[in-house]
Amino acid sequence: MKSFLYHVLKNLIVDHYRKHQAVSLDVLMEKGFVPSADCIEHISDMFDGSIAMSFINRLPKKYERVIRLRYVKHLSLKEVAVETKQSENTTAVQVHRGLSMLRSLVDPIMPIDKKQGRSISKVKSR
Repeated sequence: MKSFLYHVLKNLIVDHYRKHQAVSLDVLMEKGFVPSADCIEHISDMFDGSIAMSFINRLPKKYERVIRLRYVKHLSLKEVAVETKQSENTTAVQVHRGLSMLRSLVDPIMPIDKKQGRSISKVKSR
């Protein structure tokens, strides 16, 4: 789950910065750009990232905050503890509970394969 969130959130941040550079697909194709499967996967990741952020926004505020600090800002547990003015142990528990709540929000919509850590729909399509 951590790697999924990290991957999705990282792509969201990258997409945010790329959004400011609007370039027409026609202009890119004239310059020799050919969309590939990687491009399609990137677009898919972008939508997955938006979905992940909407799920994170549904968490109670204290869990939302530690999840954002831990996985969006890539802070260590110690840094998150300092930022939230809590003990490192309390922070670790809140991160764990936040991830559990996030999993319970996501699971009814996109069931997760517990062994692989991937959405079951993606596993079946491969």
